[in-house]
Order: sequence, then C-alpha cells, then structure tokens
Amino acid sequence: MRSTEVVIIGAGAAGLMCALTAAGRGREVLLLDHANKAGKKILMSGGGRCNFTNMYTEPSNFLSHNPHFCKSALARYTQWDFIGMVGKHGVPYHEKKLGQLFCDNKSSDILGMLLDECDQVGVELHLDTSIQTIEKVENGYLLDTTLGQLQCQSLVIATGGLSIPTLGATGFGYQVAKQFGHELLPTRAGLVPFTITDQLKELCTELSGTSVDCLVSCNDQSFRENILFTHRGLSGPAILQISSFWEPGDTVEINLLPDHDTAAWLQQQVAERPNSELKTLLGEIFTKKMANLLADNWFVSKPMKQYTHAELAQIADKLGSWKVVPAGTEGYRTAEVTLGGVDTREVSSKTMESLKSPGLYFVGEVLDVTGHLGGFNFQWAWASGYAAAQYV
Repeated sequence: MRSTEVVIIGAGAAGLMCALTAAGRGREVLLLDHANKAGKKILMSGGGRCNFTNMYTEPSNFLSHNPHFCKSALARYTQWDFIGMVGKHGVPYHEKKLGQLFCDNKSSDILGMLLDECDQVGVELHLDTSIQTIEKVENGYLLDTTLGQLQCQSLVIATGGLSIPTLGATGFGYQVAKQFGHELLPTRAGLVPFTITDQLKELCTELSGTSVDCLVSCNDQSFRENILFTHRGLSGPAILQISSFWEPGDTVEINLLPDHDTAAWLQQQVAERPNSELKTLLGEIFTKKMANLLADNWFVSKPMKQYTHAELAQIADKLGSWKVVPAGTEGYRTAEVTLGGVDTREVSSKTMESLKSPGLYFVGEVLDVTGHLGGFNFQWAWASGYAAAQYV
C-alpha cells in the first residue's frame, strides 16, 4: 500500500490547477485519470483554440441553486491571475469578442502549460487508472485502484460532469458524493443546441448553416448573439446560452431584428418605400434565402403599401418576437456543461471541502456551479481548483 498526502481524481482543468497549486505549496500530489490523456475537454474546447477565460468574469455569470457560493473562489483566483500564467509561458492569445480569450494557435498550448507547471512542482500523473472503491479511514481515505491501494490525507474529486461522454465523462464524482452523504441536485445538459420536431423543422433544415444576430429570451433571461439554423433545430451562441435557463415545454422568444423597433421600422418602409416587396426589404437584413423563406412561410409577400395595419402588426410580432417551443435538446452528447450536481450548501465555499466528510474536496463542474458560454466555466475550474489547493 502506498501513502501520499493528496490524491486528485480527474486530470481536467480543475484537477490540473488543483494539482499544480497544491504541489507548489510542497504537498505530495498524485493525480489520477481513467482516460488515456489528460485534459481532453481542454483540447477540444473553443473549436480547438480553448476559450480559457473571460476578462469580464463576475459571479453573475454563473448559475447555481446557491448563487453566493462561487464568489469567494472567484475573488481569490481571478481571470487576471490565469492570464498572468498564460503570459509567463508566452502562450499567444487574443480577445475574440465580449471578453472571450482564445489561444492564437491551439488548445494544446494551455494543456501543455498546465502539464509543464505540474512537472516543475513534482505532480505525479497516472493515466488509464480506475478507482474501484473508496473508503474513509482514520487519517484520510483508502482507495482501491488499478495502481494498487493508495492512502491519502486529502481526496479531491475533479471528475467533471456528464457532458460529452465520448471524451470519457461519467457520473463517478456524483457517486462518490452520494457515498459520503451529499445531496445531488438534478443534472441536465447545459449550453446545448435545441432540437425542433414540429412544422418548424422544415424551415430549420432549409436554412441549415445560416447564422443571424438575434436577441433570444426565456425565463427572464436574454442573450444577444448569433443563432444558427441546423438540420435538427437551432444552435449558435445565443441558443446555447439560453438553453441553460430553458426547461422542457418552455417557449423561447427570438427577436430577429434586435436593432430595430420592428413595428416602427415597418411603418417607415411603408412611408419611404411603398412599392418595395417585404421579401426585398428583409433581404437587406437577412440572407436572400432566409428573407424569401420567411416571407413565403410566414407572410404573403407583397408591396408594403398593400398591407393593412393588422397585417403589419402581425409581421412585427413575428419578426420581433418569434415564439419557438423546442422539442428538447441534443443532450449530454454535445452539451458543453452539466447543470446541477453536488449541492454546494454542503461544501465550504472557502476551501471546497465537504462539510459531511472531512478531507474530501470537490472542484470544477461536479459542483452545482455552471458558467455562461464564453470562458466562464474554465475560470470556475481554475478558481475552485486553486481554492481547494490552499487547504488540501
């Protein structure tokens, strides 16, 4: 049997950050992962360029049943701290938009940086390692693993959520939490495309690949970004954002003309261009194909002067507040994050330590803390991993 001070299960963003920080404090750290490669989600994130943080990170960018929980960790390890590490390693990056920072080259720059940091402070990383059982013993935890028996004083669960099972996601962290008496809040896919099965599906399929800037709203939340029509429904940044607030059966409202007061804009067209057809005017805002499809599917396209007040009001309502009831989402298969998880009311916001089982810590996505799209989930991984590392 081997004894060590700290065992961290999960070599993703939160686990790597926790490992390099704890070992940097002089702790003896074993980092274990069942996958054949560390940081798989880091590598595929941001289209292979890793949106590693957001310059405008605030607690308000996170969803949790316990909204104050994330504040302490985010304040103690900020986006600027991580940007400092990126700068120290000379990783080139740029702001894409809305404070989203991406690598100029590849996501592997960020993973390489974290692995280098781990190497420098003596973190021992073991891949292809499974955990059979975990039990609480007098001075910590005893783990039965494919490496043999391991005993540790501090055990950190950094196993992530259920998103993208093809990258090795499992519910292991939730099982451990349950074993040691923790409440689990219901989990579901977040930051995920919508599927459409009703008569709208034909429109989505026809417009597949078309992207348009919209204001998307649901349950008192709104996001202004692009939406993307797909063969299966709707995607794009605005849809992914709102999906975290959507519940089955909810209506999603889409303002296709967010820069216009739609009714006033239509009246202006009647006055200024009475002989122009609706589809021609829409073609100046959307692609020609989308303008034609909307005009033919939703309205009868005719010269503006021929519409009655009632018809114009109807057109304004449809363009300014298009109501969609998604059939569902693409689920964990493509979801960027998992909503819900370990109830944070049973975890210390200062140390990430379990309030139920001393010496057990939870970091990253396994906890009920979910960021908006745009680098926020990585910042939570860095901040929560760093917080736990001060105490393990």
